[in-house]
Amino acid sequence: MLERPTTQGGQSLTELLVTLGLAAILAAAAIPTFGGWLLDIRRDAAATASLHAVHVARQLAAVRGEDVGLCGDRDGLACSGLTDWSGGLLIATDDGHRKSIPLAGQARLRANRAEIRFAAGSGHASPATLTICDRRGLRAARAVIVSRSGRPRVTAAGEGVSAC
Repeated sequence: MLERPTTQGGQSLTELLVTLGLAAILAAAAIPTFGGWLLDIRRDAAATASLHAVHVARQLAAVRGEDVGLCGDRDGLACSGLTDWSGGLLIATDDGHRKSIPLAGQARLRANRAEIRFAAGSGHASPATLTICDRRGLRAARAVIVSRSGRPRVTAAGEGVSAC
């Protein structure tokens, strides 16, 4: 009876090194794409939080029949009085109610005024622009534009943004 020689399965060291080299090249090519994707998500989250805050403030003014302010948050209790709203948003009613809306991520939020006022019963607002920027600058920035009627809209990346 003749025995067949046994062969050992597995990979050679050269094959393993080639595979690891290809994986490293693919990972290095994918990292910038994932970094940009992550920045887009953070920017869009800040835009969504800003839209939400404008809608809530406008609705409160219309339903409660009192003026409502939207401003940059300093400590959850008072407006910062600045046009840099990166610390979060604060909805403040005239009777002392406060609602703080934090901004997640590393996006910067700048307004063209220290406070947006929504008129009692109507929802009309002081027109404003909230600019959302990150380290990519103007080419990736978004703006939330609040019209005189209090309705917000978000611009496309880079559209309608003049400064970061």
